[in-house]
Amino acid sequence: MRIGIIGAGNLACAFAFRALAAGHEVVLSNSRGPDSLRDAVAGLGAGAHAGTRYQAALEETVVLAVPGSRVNAALSGLGPWDGRTLVDATNHLGAQSPLLPGVLSTTEIVADHAPGANVIKSLNTLLAVTLAARPEPLQGSRRVIFVCGNDLPSKEAFRALLENIGYATIDLGGLAEGSRLQQFPGGALAGVNLLRTS
Repeated sequence: MRIGIIGAGNLACAFAFRALAAGHEVVLSNSRGPDSLRDAVAGLGAGAHAGTRYQAALEETVVLAVPGSRVNAALSGLGPWDGRTLVDATNHLGAQSPLLPGVLSTTEIVADHAPGANVIKSLNTLLAVTLAARPEPLQGSRRVIFVCGNDLPSKEAFRALLENIGYATIDLGGLAEGSRLQQFPGGALAGVNLLRTS
């Protein structure tokens, strides 16, 4: 699979590293353009490509890995999404915690900025250094990644990708409920690092 990544910080590169190790390709992008990513792409190795955020957003699966304050700028002008999968891996450090009834989660706000995308919340609850580490740290165990989203086929496809990389996954249900559990700060699962044993 070829995965677009909007963002090139620690979390973006950690996920890119694990995806590449499993034989996938990534298109890494940032706000400064492909030339600024030469060192990052060279460090990631074969299968890593630098692109614009427009090029990254054309892939069937796109990971949004920017600071919460940069979401609007990162998604501006990228539509229409036409049913492609957008994985929200952002953390909004200034978000209200805990969420009051009726207040949208940060992922629901992301979905509002990406009309036509099948939005999934995932990859944000672990530190980048943990995400970059082997997903099977102990024999017979796999690190858990939480996933939620409203579109079942896209959610199951992304879960299959994560499990191909080596993770175990837990489905938290729909976007409204599941994204609140993962929201950082304040979500019950934010920062939770679980291993599933076989």
